[in-house]
Amino acid sequence: MLNFEVVNPTRIVFGKEQLERLPILLKEHQAKTVLLTYGGGSVKRIGLFDKIMAQLNDFTIVEFGGIEANPEYSTLMKAVELGREKNVDFILAVGGGSVIDGSKFICGAIPYNGEPWDVLEKKENCEFTEAIPFGTILTIPATGSEANSGAVVSRSEIEAKRVMGGPLFFPKFSFCDPTLISSLPKRQIANGIIDAFMHTLEQYITYPTDNLLQEREAEAILSTLIEIADVIENPSDYRLASNLMSCATHALNGNLRCGVPTDWTTHMIGHELTAFFGIDHAQSLAIIAPRLYEHQFEEKKEKLAQYGQRVWKLSGESDAVAKAAIAKTEAFFNSLGVKTHLSDYTDAYEDSATRIRVIFEERGWTDMGERGSIHPQDIEQIVRAAYE
Repeated sequence: MLNFEVVNPTRIVFGKEQLERLPILLKEHQAKTVLLTYGGGSVKRIGLFDKIMAQLNDFTIVEFGGIEANPEYSTLMKAVELGREKNVDFILAVGGGSVIDGSKFICGAIPYNGEPWDVLEKKENCEFTEAIPFGTILTIPATGSEANSGAVVSRSEIEAKRVMGGPLFFPKFSFCDPTLISSLPKRQIANGIIDAFMHTLEQYITYPTDNLLQEREAEAILSTLIEIADVIENPSDYRLASNLMSCATHALNGNLRCGVPTDWTTHMIGHELTAFFGIDHAQSLAIIAPRLYEHQFEEKKEKLAQYGQRVWKLSGESDAVAKAAIAKTEAFFNSLGVKTHLSDYTDAYEDSATRIRVIFEERGWTDMGERGSIHPQDIEQIVRAAYE
């Protein structure tokens, strides 16, 4: 088992009919002027916004909506300016992973004196050293952002997508109400399942370890997501919805990575596809993962076979099980209505593999994967194999 250190200070308030606790938790953090952030307005259409506002009579509320599905830097900077102008001392993010990610950036950018994009570009001596505290009300189970300190921010005018995070960006609390899933369209639920599935695989499909607990916890999440996938057709089924929301949170709350190697290359490639083409994050992962596993088969075949045996209940010769596990994974994504080739989403894909290779070279991402064996030329081959 590898050495590890883990801290997760976020309070998870899980279940239905919990919002009456919101003012109590806000007061615990001395909130007075609250910046309430949300996305395209669905929180108002489903009545959640009014329910939240009914709990906030004791606070000054500054409202900011319109955070995109891939939160845009220019939009977030408008929220930063508003937060500074109104002297907000707490942020309440109401939405899915994009709203929560964007709110993490806002938290750090409000007190920052320099150009916040420099922090995302990881320029020398540029970092967020303080942040406005924040909490979340989760509406879309997917990214696990409600229970971790990571975030991704897009800047479409330069086709860039950058990651950020650190101890300052854990939510103080997160309300996770599975009944909200009933208001989601099928596409968002499918994306949520794939997000959670891929977050788990990125921390699991490496090589076998002696950390038996984390491996079996990963397998439990994967098996549960397969079992409850019918939530797409039955989003009001509390059993299905609550298990999906719990899986999404546990997939990326920091626990699965403890003591095991990880490989986030699929995510890094997927971020570029989203930046280039506006493809949903989960869709980009579904496009890349099967091709990456095929390309890296010799490196990952032991774990792929274990995955095939334990999660998909396959039997037979080890290499055959490993290959079948990749096929099962791709078929599972397809069964959720998510296609797995880049040509299914855009006709402008021809030079994307080369462009991504160059980006990885420029960033110095030359030895990726759990063994440092995925190089920029491999990235180009993986993306090209995902074309059609």
